[in-house]
Amino acid sequence: MVIVVGSLNMDLVVRAPKIPRPGETVLGSDFKQVPGGKGANQADAASKLGAETAMLGAVGKDSMGDQLIQALKKDGVNVEMVLKKENLPTGVAAIVVEDSGNNAITVAPGANSALTPDDLSGMEKVFEKAKVMLVQLETPIDTVKASLRMARKNNVTTILNPAPATELDDEIFSLVDILTPNETELELLSGMETDSIEKIEAAGKHLLKKGVSKLIITLGSQGSIHIEKDFVKLHPAYSVKAVDTTAAGDSFNAALAVSLAKGEPMENAITFATKVGAMTVTKHGAQTSLPLMGEVLEFDAWYEKMKVEER
Repeated sequence: MVIVVGSLNMDLVVRAPKIPRPGETVLGSDFKQVPGGKGANQADAASKLGAETAMLGAVGKDSMGDQLIQALKKDGVNVEMVLKKENLPTGVAAIVVEDSGNNAITVAPGANSALTPDDLSGMEKVFEKAKVMLVQLETPIDTVKASLRMARKNNVTTILNPAPATELDDEIFSLVDILTPNETELELLSGMETDSIEKIEAAGKHLLKKGVSKLIITLGSQGSIHIEKDFVKLHPAYSVKAVDTTAAGDSFNAALAVSLAKGEPMENAITFATKVGAMTVTKHGAQTSLPLMGEVLEFDAWYEKMKVEER
């Protein structure tokens, strides 16, 4: 089982020619309301990839919260641990997706900010069944830390996707088996520059000294770097035309968790995650862009077709 502790948001998505600069108004071309939130995206992706998946998070007692729960339930996620919080709205994310596929996101966390360590009490039986736990930083740090402690107590492999970027204390690092920052998050966490592969490697090794066992640093179109104490390997990305990068990191992390929960070696898990991330960016939306396992199994044929269409 994969357990995901994290956020559920309703994504309010506007497509536009470009992301506005401060003070600028840009006329958009499309608007959609799409289920999202980093935690929910990762849980949805893991379930679509065939893993038994449970989601632990919080929404408000409102129609958006009901929609988010039903969207996960429809895709096979166990939502029994998604709590409904009084007097707080469901979290929302305002997303501008420009024509290049890049995006800018502003999150109003709502009920996500009220997910507390106490909410984990009574849920240990789920952790006892889990192989891998995924957690991000769109819920309070104390709750992230409590979930990492509970996972460690139950010998569950922990993956921390440190987004949105924020400073973390050494206890959190010591509880993380696999840290998956992008280069911007790595720079903040390490306090070191990350504008070259050599500097990224140095920053990653700095975090290993804080207690993290492994790092997988995602580099967008450049792929990812897997770093351990005496090991560094660059995994190239697949070249695809991105139309929306909103859930690319979430699908990568979920695919990594699914592979590791099956007992796959890390190198195989990263290759699988790279394929899933590539497929995700070729579709619009967050959970609407996440591929099914059957689609990923046909990746090679899909990729050849994509290359032909782009010529």
